Amino acid sequence: MLNDITIGQFFPGQSVIHRMDSRFKIVLEILIVVILFVAQNFWGLGITCAFILMIYAASGISFRLILKSLKPVLPIIIFTAVLNLLFVKEPGADPLLSFWVINIYAKGLVTSAFMLLRIVFLIIAMSLLTYTTSPIVLTDAIESLMKPLKKIKFPVHELAMMMTIALRFIPTLIEETNKIMMAQKARGAAMDTGGLIKRAKAMVPILIPLFISAFKRANELATAMECRCYRGGEGRTKLRVLKATKLDFYGTGLTLCVLGIVIINNIVFG
Repeated sequence: MLNDITIGQFFPGQSVIHRMDSRFKIVLEILIVVILFVAQNFWGLGITCAFILMIYAASGISFRLILKSLKPVLPIIIFTAVLNLLFVKEPGADPLLSFWVINIYAKGLVTSAFMLLRIVFLIIAMSLLTYTTSPIVLTDAIESLMKPLKKIKFPVHELAMMMTIALRFIPTLIEETNKIMMAQKARGAAMDTGGLIKRAKAMVPILIPLFISAFKRANELATAMECRCYRGGEGRTKLRVLKATKLDFYGTGLTLCVLGIVIINNIVFG
């Protein structure tokens, strides 16, 4: 399961999406989220899904990563769908299924499917940002977009740095967790057997070394930054200067067109 977590991983490439300005990619991701929440019917979700798949095809990222990115959060997706299925009522209508205190209505079934698809598309869309953007470039983009907040003495550079370091170390912590789990299993630890309480107790020998390793890595990173005379964002120059191109404006225009189509779809089909 841990090997299926792809959040924070970057896959280098020279595709159209890789070459886009990272600031525009963040803005476009926000627009896609807006589109997903603006969509009020399955037609709107279908249009958004087609757009997201088109972006994936243009990025050159394998479609297998889509399923791989969904696997770790599958329990949350299913739990959300079940909640909508059980608690969405339809006054005045007969339930499709009635068992004890559980009543499942047609509206609950439709709402459950709709919310499930919305969450799935949301995760797929947001994963594309880290897949096609390196952590360093992502830091520069976040800092650039939040630059106006510097006028109110907001620590923009420090916040952008912390966010990117957190993303960067997700794959590292996953790898470290796998190593610790393999080491504990080699010592005879049983982590895949027994009830819920027993499995929870079996996680303690994993969590303690993992926390120690994480703090050790944080200390090493802090020492390395101090040795390189890191003093925050003041007076720092950029290795890669962010520059918008026609491609970025075309991508923004296309995304806004999709947003307009979804809004029109809501008006026409309700």
